[in-house]
Amino acid sequence: MTNLIKQKCTILLLLITLIGSSKTWAQQDKLFSQYMFNMMALNPAYAGSRDVLSATALYRNQWGGMAGAPQTATFSIDMTVNRERVGLGLQLFNDQIGLENWTGAMLSYAFRIKIGERSTLALGLQGGAMSFRWDLSKANLGNNLSDPAFASNVSKILPNFGTGIYLSNDRSYLGISVPYLIENNLNDYDNDQRAKVRRHYYAVAGFVIGRNNVKLKPSMMARYVSGVGLSLDGNLNLWFNDRVAFGMSYRHNRFSTYAGKIQQIDGNVLKGDALVGMVELQLSDQFRLGYSYDWTRNNLNDSRKFLNIPTHEIMLRYEFGFSKSKILTPRYF
Repeated sequence: MTNLIKQKCTILLLLITLIGSSKTWAQQDKLFSQYMFNMMALNPAYAGSRDVLSATALYRNQWGGMAGAPQTATFSIDMTVNRERVGLGLQLFNDQIGLENWTGAMLSYAFRIKIGERSTLALGLQGGAMSFRWDLSKANLGNNLSDPAFASNVSKILPNFGTGIYLSNDRSYLGISVPYLIENNLNDYDNDQRAKVRRHYYAVAGFVIGRNNVKLKPSMMARYVSGVGLSLDGNLNLWFNDRVAFGMSYRHNRFSTYAGKIQQIDGNVLKGDALVGMVELQLSDQFRLGYSYDWTRNNLNDSRKFLNIPTHEIMLRYEFGFSKSKILTPRYF
């Protein structure tokens, strides 16, 4: 019962932090431990980079067992057209945290330029809309039942667009992107308490070392958000026979993953460090399965608050039209 009360108080604190702070930050963009296998969520220029019709589904359950914890599901599909000069993609997603719910769809277009025998430079654009719902009337305010900030729900359709560049070949990649350029307002306040969607800037890179049955694949991702700062992810995956991979990642955030909502608990700033273990299985030439587990390293993991807050993430990818004549080497990215 004591843990349940603490959880409810924590969720309430998250909401009050977001609404009442003079420096209000919006929800962090979707974050994935297996970002290297779900690049469509970060960069529209990735569309068509695998040269076949590729479909990817991913589900992330963050801080499992904590009431109101983030849950994210995405589905993306992309392919090339016009003799592989153009990549087209579609991304669908749902993101739930506490009383907030985001559901959206984005269409991607990538213009692909061959700059070498195996290297391609892609320039990407995406556009679409998100349905944002904030069920503030369901918040448990305790004795403070007259707070006007929680008097009514928020429901908005938020159009947006983004851009990115992506340079890749069969052994390495480099990308820079801003998935959402418009900083939409999330509430209707006309003062410094207005909540907004902040731009997120991404830089990703990775490469493969080795050409035999054992290969090492390092990768990294840097994220920058105004008011939140710079976050870094570093990853190492070890592949065996191009069929099985084991990996580890380390994530360092100045604040937690959802920095806009969670600034402090009991007066302590939440640092969003995490250690991630993952396994990837190439079950066939067309079907890949991935799983990751995050060990969160922040104040939430303090035994005085919550004893167990694991994060699970599962990824499924299926590629249509795979053939040796189409793909001469495995696609690692």
